[in-house]
Amino acid sequence: MTGHPYVLGISAYFHDSAAALVSGDTILAAAQEERFTRIKADWRFPDQAIQYCLSQLPAGATLDQVAFYEDPGLKTLRILENARTKAPSGARLWPQMVETLRTLTTDLPHRLLRIAGDPAKITFVPHHLSHAASAFYPSPFSDAAVLVLDGVGEDATTTLWSGSANGLTLLDQIRFPHSLGLFYSAFTQYCGFKVNSGEYKLMGLAPFGVPQYRDLILKELISLQPDGSFTLNMAYFEFDKGLSTVSPLFEMLFGQPCRRDDAPMTPFHMNVAASAQAVLEEAVLALARTALNKSSSGNLCLAGGVALNCVANSRLHRDLSGLTGLWIQPSAGDAGGALGAALQVARANAQPSARTGKNDQMRGSFLGPDFPDDAIREALVKADLRFEQIEDPATYASLVADSLSDGQIVGHFHGRMEFGPRALGNRSILADPRGKATLSRVNQSIKFREDWRPFAPIVLANMAATYFEEPSKSPYMLLVADLKPEYRGPQTIADARAAGQHAPMQLQGTVTSQFAAVIHVDFSARLQTIDPENGERSGQILSAFHQKTGCPMLLNTSFNVRGEPIICSPQNAIDCFLNTHLDLLAIGSFIVRKSDQAEWVSRKVGRMRFATD
Repeated sequence: MTGHPYVLGISAYFHDSAAALVSGDTILAAAQEERFTRIKADWRFPDQAIQYCLSQLPAGATLDQVAFYEDPGLKTLRILENARTKAPSGARLWPQMVETLRTLTTDLPHRLLRIAGDPAKITFVPHHLSHAASAFYPSPFSDAAVLVLDGVGEDATTTLWSGSANGLTLLDQIRFPHSLGLFYSAFTQYCGFKVNSGEYKLMGLAPFGVPQYRDLILKELISLQPDGSFTLNMAYFEFDKGLSTVSPLFEMLFGQPCRRDDAPMTPFHMNVAASAQAVLEEAVLALARTALNKSSSGNLCLAGGVALNCVANSRLHRDLSGLTGLWIQPSAGDAGGALGAALQVARANAQPSARTGKNDQMRGSFLGPDFPDDAIREALVKADLRFEQIEDPATYASLVADSLSDGQIVGHFHGRMEFGPRALGNRSILADPRGKATLSRVNQSIKFREDWRPFAPIVLANMAATYFEEPSKSPYMLLVADLKPEYRGPQTIADARAAGQHAPMQLQGTVTSQFAAVIHVDFSARLQTIDPENGERSGQILSAFHQKTGCPMLLNTSFNVRGEPIICSPQNAIDCFLNTHLDLLAIGSFIVRKSDQAEWVSRKVGRMRFATD
């Protein structure tokens, strides 16, 4: 190993708690607590994620330091000051506030001390510094502007940094309650989705609509300046004093109440989503331009929950003048704060390695648990499933590719689990993308989710530029790219609207392409590009599929159902296989076919239910 101290990073007590283990700038392990507890976005102290990370310490090594991803003292001050200034209108938040204060002042110190053993070994890293560190230190850049955008940390909601060999320097910040993350969350709630989990749905809904409310939003809700600085009109929001993100005035402004989660999705909601997305993109672009100017760098790193908005990220790639390099932390939300806190503390005790400008330090974001074939076989036998073992990798990839080309849907489990919200091939559901029926089948029979939700393609890296406009390099599924015109169908979404079609499924049925299961109604796709030479089996399967069919991409979605965290263990994979209409489970060196199983297996489908996301 490197000889550097071993630092454990922890994030907890808001959402997506996680742990990460680093040594110097080498990332050894990272995982979200939800993957172990099976509670989506689990916010509790990440005991099981910590246990996993500590299991990755080399034999005989001990933990040197513990880093927590925010400063509980500063956060406590912000909570108390907000309660004082909003009293008595914020009284509905007081019970929650009291519980948060108890956690930060009593429970957290006790738990951290139990792990570290010595108060001197515990460091509190400010929230936005943790995010900035997670974005800059693993990036391939020796210098960069760093932009952090989220809901709120201790007090900051937006921060601009300069990263160099000397570390991170704060350039500017915007404070609570003025927040792009909470601005977007308000529209998430208004359109009927859950705050802190449904924002990606709002992004996916936006292409169905037109931004007809953009000017209204900029006039009434947010004052956006040319340099990206902004203030929210808090008369329309209640996240600083109530249980809702929006106030009655917000609903009055748009002329409709918040959509119920079971209500129909109308053109009105699509247009609201498109308008919120348009304003967000304008703000992010302006802030990024300012960050580049203030840092005097052409490179840009992003983190914070807003950095998971891959449409806004691609807007930067397309429209940000002076941009020479863009890198986004794959685990950009609070889970990634655990990694950033660990890297920030580790850097104080170690000289960082030289950057190449080509490869990042995230190891593909494959930082979670791996399981040997013995453990997988034991789980399959215990579940009374019939299976075959194929030890030759090329034969295995060819067999799975044959099944995919026959229209089967495959649950793929191999190697280390991904860190972050995206399934990047090791815990993925794969399918042939050529056909609109695949979209409905995976949404309805596998994922049990809304029909209109789009899927992403995993594409051979050396073929991506043939089929997609720039940006066509996207290893972490954090950018969108447009399908080139020659692969599109003849009708556009504007044609469909002109013909009187407005429902999501009507629009999806009219706007087609050669890869209809992974191309959205605006002909965009949230790309993941993969090189089969990187050693990941999903790339080898895709390469074999390409050789057999001529198609260089597959549908790739997370191996789970709606409301369930991405699978972690062999048992999770088996449970999801039995609970859905998956045709084949490719797990370790084993193949499990639904058609080979006893009759009782068919009765398991749909038995497991999770809270809707």
